[in-house]
Amino acid sequence: MQYTNLGRSGLKVSRLCLGMMTYGDPNWREWVLPGDEGRPFVRRAIEAGINFFDTANMYSVGGSEEITGKLLAEFTRRDEIVIATKVYFPIGDKPNQGGLSRVHIMQAVEDSLRRLNTDYIDLYQIHRWDYTTPIDETLEALHDLVRAGKVRYIGASSMHAWQFSKSLYLADLRGWTRFVSMQNHYNLIYREEEREMMPLCRDQGIGIIPWSPLARGLLAGNRELSAGPQTLRAKTDTVGDSLYGFDQADFDVIERLRELAARRGYSPAQLALAWLLHKEGITAPIVGASKMKHLDEAIAAVEISLSEKEIHFLEERYQPHPVSGHH
Repeated sequence: MQYTNLGRSGLKVSRLCLGMMTYGDPNWREWVLPGDEGRPFVRRAIEAGINFFDTANMYSVGGSEEITGKLLAEFTRRDEIVIATKVYFPIGDKPNQGGLSRVHIMQAVEDSLRRLNTDYIDLYQIHRWDYTTPIDETLEALHDLVRAGKVRYIGASSMHAWQFSKSLYLADLRGWTRFVSMQNHYNLIYREEEREMMPLCRDQGIGIIPWSPLARGLLAGNRELSAGPQTLRAKTDTVGDSLYGFDQADFDVIERLRELAARRGYSPAQLALAWLLHKEGITAPIVGASKMKHLDEAIAAVEISLSEKEIHFLEERYQPHPVSGHH
């Protein structure tokens, strides 16, 4: 496994991050694996040298955090791993059980610490932009958590570049803790982040940890445009439906991916991850795995080298998309 710093911070993370949304309560999402079935994946990830694990308080309504804390404690020491979680989406139906207000952040972090069974969170991320709370209230609350030792670093997830730029500016202006990472929607068939967010992150030394690096499985290359969704997750994933519309342009890119994969002797998923890892500024794609083959292929993808000609071959047929993933 390869390691790198998360942006300009001193925090060293593996070039792959294991997404823990896949493990939790199947009653929350049909495709989610219960904790016992997630155990082999966490063990394999740690054996392979992955030290970076990402979850969120809303995944399985806290169940993913509980499983993450339990399984990591079984297979490794706390000081050997990096735990990332997120706050924003509602975890209850009362007015202050969601968003990025000071009151919700302060309660949410205590709940996450308890579920993760840890004294601190390495990377605490805002899951989306809160249009109902001033960003300075959010930033000051996050800064206070860092000062209190409950959080080591803070990060953000999908938003517009102007919003992220405003956050960085305000933190610098007020002397508050700065975001060190951006968890954004970025993959071979969704590259709109290259317009504004990626250059901003590179300029500001922000680590980039893309979510959905395989486009909800489309970049595994085993689906056909005419067939529609095939897997349980694809058939029941309303979020995925809003992100990817089974467009011909996307499948033109996927066909290139399949062609190069066959030529190089790798799976399409491996090359899609390798492509991401070659992009400047990318720290660690967040990979989900419900089959051990998925995880093993992702681990092997870290060592794949692509030439500039091969990268151009994969990118050439891309067509612009509407911005998605911010809500």
